[in-house]
Amino acid sequence: MSHEAAFHLSGLDVVTSSSPILRVAVPTPLYGLFDYLPPEGVDAARLAEGARVWVPFGRGRVVGVVLEIGADSSFDPARLKRVEALLDDAPLLPAEVVELLRWGADYYHHPLGEVVATALPVLLRQGEAARPQPRQWWRLSEAGRAVDLVPLEKRAPRQFALMQVLRAAPEGLSAEQLNEALHGWRPVAAALVKKGWLIAEERAVLEGGTPGASPPELNPDQSQAVAAITAADGFQPFLLDGVTGSGKTEVYLQAVAAMIERGRQVLVLVPEITLTPQLLGRFRHRLAAPIAVLHSGMNERERLNNWLHARSGTARVVIGTRSAIFTPLPELGLIIVDEEHDASLKQQTGFRYSARDMALVRARNLDIPVVLGSATPGFESLLNVEQGRYHHLRLPQRAGRARPPRVTLLDVRALPLDEMLSPPLLKRMARSLDAGEQVLLFLNRRGFAPTLICHECGWVAECRRCDVPLTLHQRARSLRCHHCGSQRPLPRQCPQCGSVDLRPLGAGTERVDEALRRHFPDVGVARLDRDSTRRKGSLESILDEVNRGDCQILIGTQMLAKGHHFPNVTLVGILDGDQGLFGIDFRAGERMAQLI
Repeated sequence: MSHEAAFHLSGLDVVTSSSPILRVAVPTPLYGLFDYLPPEGVDAARLAEGARVWVPFGRGRVVGVVLEIGADSSFDPARLKRVEALLDDAPLLPAEVVELLRWGADYYHHPLGEVVATALPVLLRQGEAARPQPRQWWRLSEAGRAVDLVPLEKRAPRQFALMQVLRAAPEGLSAEQLNEALHGWRPVAAALVKKGWLIAEERAVLEGGTPGASPPELNPDQSQAVAAITAADGFQPFLLDGVTGSGKTEVYLQAVAAMIERGRQVLVLVPEITLTPQLLGRFRHRLAAPIAVLHSGMNERERLNNWLHARSGTARVVIGTRSAIFTPLPELGLIIVDEEHDASLKQQTGFRYSARDMALVRARNLDIPVVLGSATPGFESLLNVEQGRYHHLRLPQRAGRARPPRVTLLDVRALPLDEMLSPPLLKRMARSLDAGEQVLLFLNRRGFAPTLICHECGWVAECRRCDVPLTLHQRARSLRCHHCGSQRPLPRQCPQCGSVDLRPLGAGTERVDEALRRHFPDVGVARLDRDSTRRKGSLESILDEVNRGDCQILIGTQMLAKGHHFPNVTLVGILDGDQGLFGIDFRAGERMAQLI
């Protein structure tokens, strides 16, 4: 490649150089590594495989990762460009992670440079220093600890609540911990800082959990599962096959606690961000060890800090979504994949990979056990059990006094429907609500309506990129494509015939939400989908409202089917339950059964 870094391919003539040759993975859609010379005047001892470098590439420069250091090149060393700067004096990515990335690039047929970039937090891809930045913590001052809280309770209840939370934590709490404990605490904290009752400071530490009650007694099936996992010697895949409510999370917790006692780290993968707050809360209430969280809902600085704490070994437990599988963990002893059947564990854009399968490969490479948990395991996992590749751990009974649900099929073909709500369903909802219980409604379509059509000429609003119908979002007055993310304003008239008679067809969660507020005007309704949880903290806020009982009806999409714990929900309605059977996915029937 003329006057560029040499593109390293096998089968070419080799030219030996007196200077080391750095083979760098560059984030570009080209297969192979690029050859560079070291920077001028840099000691060869500072060069390390797995370290980041600034390299000239094309008309600009990019951050690459050194994967190999050799003595020869397929090109004339005189034509090679030099690395502009070394960003790391030590490997940022350890050899075992690089091995996993190479396997992924080869297995999924994706350029290695882009695969390596996927494993790094965004700030590291931009050349940021690999050092954790201090995080804000809040603690009571001497004056704050001396304040009498009794008169404050009635005069300023929000200040009283925050002061109470901080008095229970003399060392102070981080923003993440306060988010879990109290909604909307930041303006209250600012007021208390002005009074001198609260101190805001920065600490470069990762908080640990605050264990409360002792663990519950396990039933025989749970005890057997924990014993099998903790006794595993070397690589052993376990399929933890437990019915809903059978206590799989308790098995995870006790297995994780055993690994931490042995001085090992644990990686827990979950399919959706929505599962993270609830799971994190349970882990922090049971484990004193530092816990790091990694998911796309965090800002880039938080993700970088937690990634670095995991890499250094400070974080003993890492809970994250699919990209967390690439996190460097020097003392990794166990990998847990929750809801292993879930399609969200598969990356569908860019580097397409299955985090579950990558977890199995990483566990095999490290010779450690891996647990795949699900109430509805995937067919391929069941086949692996049948063929003896996985060890099958069954939890056939619900924990405690929980009973299996009674399932009723409603044939709505002859019934009048109000935005997908049938009279029998509304009657049962009213009965549950009158008893002070909560109702959950599931509809796997967000937005107001999946189609906007012209009643005069039949025109359908379609995405110009994807050639699929655009979804109407009534509150935002926009049409959005749920495939590529493009959107445009809601038209006032048909672009084809000029008619103003544009009608929405079908129903989404937004439309059902409006209907529920008409039928139950005195009942709180919460909507849980990707639109209602876009803002940071909105998901936790909605879940808090539901758990406090402020909202008796919860309507949402697949986010609701991800293992949440709503103890007061006694009725679940699945709207348009058979729509999933008609998808183009050959596994549509399996996916729909798992969802139900």
